[in-house]
Amino acid sequence: MDLKRISNRDVVKILIGVPKGHKHLRIFLKLNDGSILLFNEAVVANIVRAYIILKTHPTRRAVKLVQKKLSIKNGLKNGYAEYQLLEENIDEDEIIDEITRILSNL
Repeated sequence: MDLKRISNRDVVKILIGVPKGHKHLRIFLKLNDGSILLFNEAVVANIVRAYIILKTHPTRRAVKLVQKKLSIKNGLKNGYAEYQLLEENIDEDEIIDEITRILSNL
């Protein structure tokens, strides 16, 4: 697994905005190693949604979002992408165990 931890000291600057000719935000993170990470608005929106769920819920401790391909012919809302990051309905302890395993391999 190729894992890169990013902290504030790794980020040189962040650019957020809607490029000319586009409708959705793009988020650029320039890192001090010269690399640039580009996030589409939908990815950030999903991360923010999960973050808010965890920070504001009195008991929830973990969320797992997984990629799902939704069928356009089965009522996908207009303007929504075919691929979505949706919450997986699994036990929070399984998610925490997965996070702990990943961190233990650093």
